[in-house]
Amino acid sequence: MLSFSKNIASILKLDVWKVENTLQLFSEGASIPFIARYRKERTGELSDVEIIEIDKIHETLKKFAERKKTILQSLEERQLLSDELHAKIEKCSNLNELEDIYLPHRPKRKTKATIAIAQGLEPLAKMIMAEKVDNLKSTASKFAGPGKGIASENEALEGARNIIAEWVSEKENVRATLRRMFNYDATIVSKVVKSKIAEAEKFSAYFDWQEIARKTPAHRLLAMFRGEAEGLLKVKIQPDLDDAVIILTQRLVRNKTEASEQKAIAIKDSVKRLLFPSLENEFRSELKQKADESSIKVFAENLKQLLLAPPLGQKNILAIDPGFRTGCKLVCLD
Repeated sequence: MLSFSKNIASILKLDVWKVENTLQLFSEGASIPFIARYRKERTGELSDVEIIEIDKIHETLKKFAERKKTILQSLEERQLLSDELHAKIEKCSNLNELEDIYLPHRPKRKTKATIAIAQGLEPLAKMIMAEKVDNLKSTASKFAGPGKGIASENEALEGARNIIAEWVSEKENVRATLRRMFNYDATIVSKVVKSKIAEAEKFSAYFDWQEIARKTPAHRLLAMFRGEAEGLLKVKIQPDLDDAVIILTQRLVRNKTEASEQKAIAIKDSVKRLLFPSLENEFRSELKQKADESSIKVFAENLKQLLLAPPLGQKNILAIDPGFRTGCKLVCLD
C-alpha cells in the first residue's frame, strides 16, 4: 500500500501521509462521504473530490499490479520468463506497454499465422522477413506439394505473409508508432446506416460527419457512440491507412527484391487486418473514458450552480445541521 501511496501522492501532488491514511480508511470499509465529513483530522482535510481521485487511481494501480503478476506467472509456468523479459516487465509503467511486451508470448489462438506455422511455412517466412532469399518462387515451391497441405507456391507465399503479418503486429516499436498516429492524426468518421435514416433523426448532425478525433468535444463523441450503440450510426476512428503503411514499409523493408515485395504486402495486411482494429479498440476506450470524465465535470459544475442558487429567493434563511456529539451548527443567511 505504501508504494501505491507514494505514486498516488506524486500524481495528485498530495502529502504521502494523507494518501496513506485515506487508503487505510478505505481498507477499513469507510465510504468516501464518511471520510470526507468525519475523518478530516486523519486525511488533512482532503476534499471529497480529492478522496475520489485517490480511490480511482488506487484501483487503476491495483489492477495494473495484478495484471503484471498474472503475466509473470503465465510466462513462468510456460518456462518463457527470461531474466531480460522479467526486468522489462517489472520496469514498464503503463498497461499498453505491458500488453505490448506480453503480446508475442501470449498463448496463441488459431489464426492464419498459426495455421501457416503448422504447415511448416515458418522457415520461408523467416527468409522473406530477412530479405535473404534468391529465386523466391523456386524456394516457395519447395514448401508446396502432395502431403504438405499446400497446393502451390503462391499458397506457400500467402501463408508466409500471414506469419510475417502477425510478427509485425507484435513488434513493440511498430505498435508504439501507430499508437502515436492514432493519438495525433486519427479521424473520427460517422455515417448513418442507410436502412435506418428515419429512426436516426435525432442523430442527423452525424449522418456524414468527420473531424480530428483528439479535438472532438466530449458531448459530440458520446453522441456518436450512442448512435453507434443503437445501431443507427457507423463510426470509424483511424489515421490514414496509406500513411501508416508507408511509414512502416520505409522502416522495415530494406531492399528491393522479390522477398522485399512480399514483405511489404505482409506489412500492409498486418496494418489493415491486425494492427488498426486492435489499436482502434484501444483508442476508442481511451477517448470514451476521457469524454466521460469531462462530461461528469461539466454536470458537476452545473449541479453546483443549481445547488448554490437561493432556494426561497430573497428571504432570510436559518439552516440547522443537527449533531449529537458536537452539538448543532447554525448558519444564518440574510
